[in-house]
Amino acid sequence: MQINVITRNICHHGIKLLFILILACPLFARSQSFELEGNKKRVSFPFRTVRNMVIVSLKINDRGPFNFILDTGVGLMLITAPTMVDSINLQSKRTIKMYGLNGDSYEAFITPNLKVELPHISSNGVAAAILKEDRFSLSNYAGMPIHGLLGYEFFSNLAVRFNFYDSTMTVSKPQYVRLLRKGNKIPLTIEDKKPYMETYVKMPDGTIKKRKLLVDLGAGHPLSLENMLKEQGLPENFIAANLGVGLTGPVQGYISRVTELDLGSYKLKDVVTSFPDMEYLKQEMPLIPRDGSIGFGVLKRFTVIIDYANNAMYLKKADGFSDPFEHDMTGMEYYFDGQDYGHLIVGRVEPGSAADNVGIQKDDEIIGINFRDVGKMSIEQIDGIFRSRDGRNLLLDVYRNKEYRKVILTLKKRI
Repeated sequence: MQINVITRNICHHGIKLLFILILACPLFARSQSFELEGNKKRVSFPFRTVRNMVIVSLKINDRGPFNFILDTGVGLMLITAPTMVDSINLQSKRTIKMYGLNGDSYEAFITPNLKVELPHISSNGVAAAILKEDRFSLSNYAGMPIHGLLGYEFFSNLAVRFNFYDSTMTVSKPQYVRLLRKGNKIPLTIEDKKPYMETYVKMPDGTIKKRKLLVDLGAGHPLSLENMLKEQGLPENFIAANLGVGLTGPVQGYISRVTELDLGSYKLKDVVTSFPDMEYLKQEMPLIPRDGSIGFGVLKRFTVIIDYANNAMYLKKADGFSDPFEHDMTGMEYYFDGQDYGHLIVGRVEPGSAADNVGIQKDDEIIGINFRDVGKMSIEQIDGIFRSRDGRNLLLDVYRNKEYRKVILTLKKRI
């Protein structure tokens, strides 16, 4: 089978992922959802937060567990690990050849309905696309095995509450959801299987604009604005940046700040914001007109309830609400490599950045930070150190060309 596809890009804290919305495919036109088992009104279970991604453990066809990213920006279940074809005991599958807007082609399997299970939650008619080639390297980015993404099907029939302070989620039948006391209700519209909201954004020049934003739990950035470059250009202070990597290479753009983002009665100040390059936006062609998206970098500051059935999101500010928004202060992009994800490798160095100024290069391995072995640190701890404080000196142990060297890196706030 050959079909055309529309592509969508999501920024996962510096990784640009290309997701597939398969058009005119009858398999994905049928109702797909999840339901609570038995007569349960609600269930609670833990999740993991890794590099601004919500990761849940689930089973497929009685195999697993597998690690999936929960992502409101995805319209279908996507399995990114090709080895899953053998792992989940598929009785049948179809191969499709897909064409992106740039003319490139790639192949995926379309599964029959799967038996997908989370604690006391089971799927109903859920199928998936399995990429034949892992083009995203999510496991290296997260420093742990990642097998895929779960989106609209999980949220369509359930109300989901996220408590990011203790990494616990509560899933309810919509009529039994426990609302947040003194929280704010944000109206949503569900379009093309994704949630959208309208709000106001105040720019550094004082202008205030009403914006339609995708609520994108799977996007690591705080805020992305897609039409501002055309309308009024960039704020005065910005940096050019690689906003991520897609199938065809880096996605270029800019990072700056907006003065204020309104979410109900809550006002977030000096929000770090991505501004994708106009050439990228011309290629993306979103099916639903929008002005950008809010991502995990904002949502994690709240206790959040996402309720598609009632077209609503509920927010109540949590610990960390008032923490300043900070961007990476090293200028490095890095990932974990090796069978045990124990090697921290530099993937890219921004010219003129703090890392570039002390000679750190692509493919360098960072062995230690301030006398701590990075193999014994989580990726969140490493990310936190690299954006901790302007002017902070870090002692890095670096391995290059079979030689060890020590480098003093001084963090530099860039925006």
